[in-house]
Amino acid sequence: MPTPMKERLLHAVRFTSALCLLAALGAAARSETAIEGRNGITLPAPPPTAKNTVIDNLHGTEVADPYRWLEDGDSPQTREWITSQIKYTDEYLSQVKMRPQIVSDLTKLQRVDVYSVPAEYGGKIFFEKRLANENQSSIYMREGLQGEDIRLVDATKLSADQNTSVSINDISVDGKLIVYGIRQGGADEESVHVLNVDTRQELPDTLPSGRYFGVNLSPDKQGLYYARFTHEGTTIYFHKFGTPAANDAMLFGKEYRGEKLGEMELVGVGVTDNGHYLVINISRGVPATRVDILVKDLRKPNSDIVPLVYGVEAQTSVFNIGDRFFLGTDYKASNKRIMEATPGESPDAWKTVIAEGKDVIDGFSIVGGKLFVRRLHDVKTETTIYSLDGKQIGQVTYPGIGSGSDVMGRPEKDTGYYVFQSFILPPTIYRYDTKTGKSDIFFQPKVPFASSQYEMKQVFYTSKDGTRVPMFIAGKKGLKQDGSERLLMTGYGGFQLPMLATWNPEYAWWMQQGGFFAEPNLRGGDEYGEPWHKAAMFEKKQNVFDDWLAAAEYLIQNRYTTPERFAIRGRSNGGLLMGASITQRPDLFGAIWCGYPLLDMLRYQNFLFGRLWTTEYGSADNAKDFPYLLKYSPYQNVKLGTKYPAIMFFTGDSDTRVAPLHARKMAARVQAANGGSRPILLHYSLKGGHSSGVSLTQLVDDEADELAFLWHETSVK
Repeated sequence: MPTPMKERLLHAVRFTSALCLLAALGAAARSETAIEGRNGITLPAPPPTAKNTVIDNLHGTEVADPYRWLEDGDSPQTREWITSQIKYTDEYLSQVKMRPQIVSDLTKLQRVDVYSVPAEYGGKIFFEKRLANENQSSIYMREGLQGEDIRLVDATKLSADQNTSVSINDISVDGKLIVYGIRQGGADEESVHVLNVDTRQELPDTLPSGRYFGVNLSPDKQGLYYARFTHEGTTIYFHKFGTPAANDAMLFGKEYRGEKLGEMELVGVGVTDNGHYLVINISRGVPATRVDILVKDLRKPNSDIVPLVYGVEAQTSVFNIGDRFFLGTDYKASNKRIMEATPGESPDAWKTVIAEGKDVIDGFSIVGGKLFVRRLHDVKTETTIYSLDGKQIGQVTYPGIGSGSDVMGRPEKDTGYYVFQSFILPPTIYRYDTKTGKSDIFFQPKVPFASSQYEMKQVFYTSKDGTRVPMFIAGKKGLKQDGSERLLMTGYGGFQLPMLATWNPEYAWWMQQGGFFAEPNLRGGDEYGEPWHKAAMFEKKQNVFDDWLAAAEYLIQNRYTTPERFAIRGRSNGGLLMGASITQRPDLFGAIWCGYPLLDMLRYQNFLFGRLWTTEYGSADNAKDFPYLLKYSPYQNVKLGTKYPAIMFFTGDSDTRVAPLHARKMAARVQAANGGSRPILLHYSLKGGHSSGVSLTQLVDDEADELAFLWHETSVK
């Protein structure tokens, strides 16, 4: 568990050193020079940002931080600065003449009816649904497959600005109670509510706003099991209906088997579909370096919590049917395998059901007494069906190349649902009959996008160290490959998350205008199993940036675009990727959108969820990690006088996961250091955050701002 950064502050200076004085004089000189956007956009210099330099001594190295004061997001000075940046960005966007048309185009792509994947309980089908003219999805129920859609919870009436969203957490087996969450804006936190489906009346029992890692009804419907995260750790409680939530009994969370469970352990909870077991997951770090799984037999009120998986250095997930437990694990299998385990036995006793293969297992489920195993074959989904003893009995047939979800349903019921999509195919929900093997469309959105006019292909290129990396490229059929077209590329590269071919209205809009879209599968994800992930962790993080830059060079060399016409975007860990693009190869791109980013890698671990990510990045608190973090950390590698491309940093007050201070500090530093005349903007939302949840109107406005910026700044006369 990382210790908080100790106070190693030596001194603070305000424009006293010669270096700071020169920087200040340079900023003052530039303040008289207008910023030039493409095609006639002009701006004054960015709003001035005061420096109050703090110098930290980290393991014998002095590191200057001129904008430490912007870390305090609530101070009057910071709020005044944010207001000035918002006005500055608005001044830019008001001059982009095509923005109203982008809003109109995106509205057509986004304002279609949308359904979530359904769940069937008690003869009813439950799902979330947003009508084309609405800003939020509401919770619905349907009596049988052909029944009428009945709205149970109307999210459109929960707030005046419609930035309040709802989501289903759990449904009772008989379909008579539904547990749902209410989220404000883009925050991670939600409050929890319970609805009686028959009477349409809310139970008086609620859980206050917080981060919940699992909320489930007890099998007798007399209460809720839930795991709530705080920055002291995650604990599991039982709330008995009719009693104050403040009196809820803690069931688990302080320690287990003599091991203290603290801030680095994320504890989740769930109840098996048959109501037999309470399942507790302990994920150690993000991504987890070890996942422990514990179970409690709920049929025996005084039963102990016993280990199913414990002390095994592996990532493991579990599905239950009857009294059998199936594990998806990378224990001694980097591409994962499916095993059957019994509570209390050692891993040596686990039985292999489906052996590891050449393609990584990306997910599995049990529906209708069958195993559905989803693999990635060169990042393309293939789903194979097995009996519970591991015999292959079929496969799910997809309508082309793209991304398929897990088959989602109940272990002992015959109906499942899955989603298939790609960059050029909007997501379609299929209903799957496990008895006949037949798939039928449950819902297909009517998106005004002519998929038949577009094509998607996969190429492979060579990274700096010789690694072969795949990349998807999509666009209109017949596009010229002569360097004359714009290209938008996105990436992530971390936390074992594979970047699959999934639908995004922003990418669709870009392709509708005649631009190419590209997504390389950088190391750091799970496209080729845990070795692909580990090749980009800790001191190897530079591999991600090298893979990304090699993808850009491949696209330029093969005349898909030119640097001036090259736009890139990324958010969260992908925002860090954008930061590295800014500092390592500013010459390679025309415009960069950097969303909800991590950028100060020497201090990220001190804020919000940052300390949990030290299992991916390391921490500057540790002498061995500090040198490589300093070498690539974007905030510390901004260079005075560099001609930076057009950049939009994008964050908001409701980001309670990645602290908005990263974007604030980086925007200030790049604005002050910029030796060129391209715009450096901070788009700061007072509603938006890391999670989804803002109104569709707000979402379209935000996306239009992004696309207006990227498209306009990659225009070349």
